[in-house]
This record gives sequence, C-alpha cells and structure tokens, in this order.
Amino acid sequence: MNISIPSILLGLGGKCLFNWTLVFFQRNHICKSFLGVFSVSLAVVDTTLTLSVTTLHIHADGYILLLGSKLTMYHVCLLVQILGQVYSALQWPLVVLAGLDHFCTVTRRLQPTTARARWIVCLFVTGLLWFLTALYVFLLSDFIPVLEDVSYNQIHQCWVFHTSQNLQVAMLLLLTLGCVTLHAGWSTQLLKNPPLKDQITDRSRTHSRGSVVHQTVTMFLSTWALFLFFLAVLLLLPVGIPAYLGLNIAWLCFLNSLLIAVILCAVCPASQQAQGLAAVPPDSFCEWRL
Repeated sequence: MNISIPSILLGLGGKCLFNWTLVFFQRNHICKSFLGVFSVSLAVVDTTLTLSVTTLHIHADGYILLLGSKLTMYHVCLLVQILGQVYSALQWPLVVLAGLDHFCTVTRRLQPTTARARWIVCLFVTGLLWFLTALYVFLLSDFIPVLEDVSYNQIHQCWVFHTSQNLQVAMLLLLTLGCVTLHAGWSTQLLKNPPLKDQITDRSRTHSRGSVVHQTVTMFLSTWALFLFFLAVLLLLPVGIPAYLGLNIAWLCFLNSLLIAVILCAVCPASQQAQGLAAVPPDSFCEWRL
C-alpha cells in the first residue's frame, strides 16, 4: 500500500508522542521487567526514525550529506520499510521472552538478587534481541525493498508493508486464556458432587484455583474490553496495520497484561497468592489483587 510521506510523518509523530506519554505514565516501574526495558528502547528507536525521516523530508535540496554519503527520499522509504520488517519480526520473540520473564517472576525462579542486576540483564537481552532481529531481516528473511523508479526529488509516497502478527499473537494468547478458563470451570463442576474424605483437599484446591482464574479473567477483561473490541474490528475489516505502526508501547502494555493473566491462570495456585509467595509482574493498567 502506498502512503504519502507527510502521512507517514504524522503517524510516526503521533506514535512517538503516545509512546513517551506511556513511558512517563509507567516511569516508577517500567525498568523492572524485560517488557518495560524493551518499551523504552522502542520509544528511542521510534524517535530516532521520526527525526531522521523528518530531516530528510524537510531539507530544501531533497537530500543531505552524512559522512560522505548522500541520503535522499529513497532512504526515507527504505528506513520505514526496514524498521517495519524488524518490528514485525520482533513480535513472536517478544512474546516468548516476556512470557519467560513473567513466569520466572511469578514462580520466583532465576531472579537476580538486586534490582540493578535485573535491569542489566534486561538491558543486555533487549540489545541482543534488536541485534539478532536486524540480522535476521537482512540475512535470512525474504525481505525485498520496494522503491519507485523515479528521481529522488519526485518521490512523494512510499510503499508500506502490512503486518498481521499483532492479531495472530492476540488470538493465540486469548485462545490459551479461554482454554485455561474453560478447564478450570469444568474441573470445578466435576467436584460439585458430595466428596469423599480423601477428595476434600483436592476439591478445595480446585475450587480455589477456579476462583483465581475467574478473578484474573474478570480483572483483565474489565480493563482491556475496549482494546479487545478494537482488535476485533481490525480482524473483521479488510484493512491492514502498517508495519511501522504495528509495534508500539500501547500494544506492549496490552501484551504485558495478557501474558500476566495467562501465567497466573496457568501456573499460580491460589494458595501462593493467599500466602504472598507469588510475585506479580509490574502492570500499570490492571491491579492484580486476588
């Protein structure tokens, strides 16, 4: 899909403003998790991209010289397409790494001894993830830039790739959350009959687990119902998300809450919550009080 360069600049500018607003809103704990550290790095990368594209676009001659290289409007489209592909390729690795981070937090496994050590580990993993994803896009993927066959001073729009990874990730995690909820409800229904003496403990545990799952899903849906409606509309409409807008901090905040809900439902017994043995990852939108 062809999008005019001013529209691309407007979208990137709005995305940067929204990104930094959410970073400021979560400033007290955003660097306490891998997803938070990655969110800050994403805001920095988006800002750098926006400033670079804006500088090239507003230059009177249509090009600038940087370290002896001539940068033109071709590079505007090239930057947008490359970053769009990198953002698309980051979606699934982010889900895996953030899920592992939240799992370790909830179960208190492999946790660094200090907050500073945790921040350093998250920063290292974030930098490594950016580097490996860029290598994948340039060396292993089938990415081919699409550029107009005209002079650089006649380029007024860029070809932009679409992304569907957001919807795929959301659908998979929501299906997982739904399956866990149905399993918990089904297990609770099976134990409604009068129990034997040796079944009392199992029945109590199952009932408590079902209660945790119910509360977790209720808190998640009450917070993100409007965002889920927006995702459903995107799924039904034949309109794609531009790849350079697909990865943003609002999406990462939703992903953070959804991963926490899935992990709490799947691996965290109610007894741990009651005894305070399970830590909940930081979340600025949902208050996980079970």
